[in-house]
Amino acid sequence: MTQFQSIGDLPLRLGGTLRDARLAYVSLGTLAPDGRNAVLMTHGYTSSHEYILGGAAASASEGSWADLVGPGKAIDTDRYFVVSSTMLGAPFGSTAPRSPNPDGGRAYGPDFPAITLPDIVAAQRRLLDALGVEGLVAVIGPSYGGFQAFTWGVEYPDFMKGLVPAVTAPNSRAIDIDATEAFLARDPNWNDGHYYEAGGILGTMTALREDTLRRYGLDEALQARLPDKPARDAEIARMARDWAAAADGHSLLVLGRAMNSYDVRPDLAKIRARVLYVLSRTDKLFPPSLAPEVMAALTAAGVDATYVEIDSEHGHLASGSDAAKWEPALRRFLAAL
Repeated sequence: MTQFQSIGDLPLRLGGTLRDARLAYVSLGTLAPDGRNAVLMTHGYTSSHEYILGGAAASASEGSWADLVGPGKAIDTDRYFVVSSTMLGAPFGSTAPRSPNPDGGRAYGPDFPAITLPDIVAAQRRLLDALGVEGLVAVIGPSYGGFQAFTWGVEYPDFMKGLVPAVTAPNSRAIDIDATEAFLARDPNWNDGHYYEAGGILGTMTALREDTLRRYGLDEALQARLPDKPARDAEIARMARDWAAAADGHSLLVLGRAMNSYDVRPDLAKIRARVLYVLSRTDKLFPPSLAPEVMAALTAAGVDATYVEIDSEHGHLASGSDAAKWEPALRRFLAAL
């Protein structure tokens, strides 16, 4: 069940303060008396804290990680206290562009301040402090969640034993956020970015989402369950509509700009945790050709790192939708911590 935690006024790296911030989160399992059996799960660019629970909100993005999280699973909630929060700036319950601006009460919209990956993990650190977490076993997440995992490793190097960044990299694959904004602004309800007051931009968001899901490899991931192509097309369209109804274009822009400024490669030597780096054989966003350079950089920085490649046809979704193919490696890694 989703809960909400106030984290107060959050100073931002690029200046200013986000007032009265909060994070939406779920927790599974029980926190140990010493507060050190916690695992932080970090989600991707377009998903939410629910990606560890399954359901439409999860499966429409990186692929549900529900097969990896739960009693007796690799991320064992009988053993670990698992926390997953919607990151700052994302539209699924945490403070984000469609939240009310304390100055006047109108939704922030285009006036939401610029944030960075360090701001996102600083907000998560405040959440963990409020929950009584004294240290993490690991930070684990796919795609943008992997950006967060790497950032945790350099921002709070003594707070966790392990990092599991999956289908990701220590620097962003820059995207043209200005082009995304221009696409959204063509919607007749754009209203100089204050579209919440003009009926929203659902149709435009749905079209954008369907294109994204196809680039993630969702068509391939659905083939076993839906061998008929028209049925797959209909399912992708449904998932795109469901996501667009809950999502927000300004969050895409805010998180996209934060992503484009993300690069922890100069700071890899700060990482003290062990790293399990995971890529998918067919991922076009973060192809396995990245592995040699990333692993060499981690090794040169003195990081104890292991690489696993998921032999999957599911592209960017493989870490969740083909979880069984790398679950044993994840289980071994966590046990060794």
